[in-house]
Amino acid sequence: MSETVSAAERGGQAGSMDEIYAEAEQWHVNTGNETIHAKRIPGRWRRIKWIAASVWVIFFLGPYLRWDGGQAVLFDIPNRQYHLFGVTVLPQDFWMLSLLLLFFAILLAVATALAGRVYCGYFCFQTVWTDIFTLIEEKLEGHPAQRRRLDAAPLSAAKLRTKAIKHLSWIAIGFATGFSFVAWFYGAGKLWQDFFVGNANAAVYASVALFTVGTYVLAGWLREQTCFWLCPYARIQGVMLDRTTVVPTYDEGRGEPRGRMKKDETEDNRVTGDCVDCNQCVAVCPTGVDIRKGQQEGCIMCGLCIDACDAVMDKVGRPRGLIRYASLDEMEGRHAPAMLARPRVWVYSAILVIALAGIFYGLSSLAPIDLKVLHERAPLFVQLSDGSIQNKYTVKLLNKANDDLKVRISVRADVPITVVGADKPIQAKHGDVTPGIVFVKIHRKDLVGDSVPLTFVASATLPNGTEIEAPRESAFFGPRQ
Repeated sequence: MSETVSAAERGGQAGSMDEIYAEAEQWHVNTGNETIHAKRIPGRWRRIKWIAASVWVIFFLGPYLRWDGGQAVLFDIPNRQYHLFGVTVLPQDFWMLSLLLLFFAILLAVATALAGRVYCGYFCFQTVWTDIFTLIEEKLEGHPAQRRRLDAAPLSAAKLRTKAIKHLSWIAIGFATGFSFVAWFYGAGKLWQDFFVGNANAAVYASVALFTVGTYVLAGWLREQTCFWLCPYARIQGVMLDRTTVVPTYDEGRGEPRGRMKKDETEDNRVTGDCVDCNQCVAVCPTGVDIRKGQQEGCIMCGLCIDACDAVMDKVGRPRGLIRYASLDEMEGRHAPAMLARPRVWVYSAILVIALAGIFYGLSSLAPIDLKVLHERAPLFVQLSDGSIQNKYTVKLLNKANDDLKVRISVRADVPITVVGADKPIQAKHGDVTPGIVFVKIHRKDLVGDSVPLTFVASATLPNGTEIEAPRESAFFGPRQ
């Protein structure tokens, strides 16, 4: 907590103490009847926040990644195909989606158990988009005090121009968000070709409009109120924390009693704690909470209050860490167990490993074609006039490749067999299940026991010349010997 910063950085982080105290009078917790204009200052956690938020660049650029001549990731819902870097996943393999959702749900639980609402503070799209919207607002309208004065000022040409540019910028970002979202499902290239000339379907225009308006309203107008009243995670996370969870915490023992600095004050005659009651921790909070009052529902644990407090501590010559990431056990002087010593970390980790293993197994075992063989049950077998026994099978071919295939069906057995109905290839359309009927005959003298194991094999040649096979075990049944 004794991290040092340069004099230049300290100068950018805070002005004079008189300016800070003057500004502090204007800050209090928002109750929903006003707009919060959070102050921005540089710092360690602000940098980390921007780095984490940059993950969302993938959301905008991902649809333009190419793989084997097509879009690398495309969720083709109309055709019920999901293309992931050359692998095509069909609804029949959607069990992997359940494991993927389980993985992210448990990952969120792990993050919350260890460090509280860090997802909210660093990765949540609502937090990130709101941060970008307020950054645009600051660039156009100025620092928080200037923005408040502009809001209260009568309408003028200058105010109208500034507000119009801001809201048009927000709408443009909302449109880019909706357009990028639809590109994952429609195809980026095709979307650019169809959207602006009116050739896209109504669902595309409705989806883009919904995301445009939703992003504009949630990130531009509701902001922290979305976290307070609309997000269920804000309420769920409270039961996921425990005494060892590391969250932004005010060191009350060191900070109290609060008191402003006096000109003739020294360490020997000081009667107040380290907190100089400057309210900068509230000034920078995007949800307007006062961390000194303890953990609250509105705290998204972004750490910006830590940056603000550290900047003030540097200025007044006191140690950093008055507000820091710490657990309740640490604050109360108890021994905090190591992360690996906590049972639920092991439980969560085991679930994560199982889910990941299932996903990797599913992706690695995906074959271009899948074969199912259904044995006719009524009747189980038929005895022909030549003395041979015949069984009827329905084969179902699922073509997971990106092209139509001519699939050949063959049957293998340890005894001589005759196959009827598999002399011609089955034309299997990509993404569809194609059925076929196959008869297998075995002469009665070749039957050993009541049944004979069979192996059905579906084989095809991909457009690139690769030979593929999909075996399926079945059985041939005859009369009891």
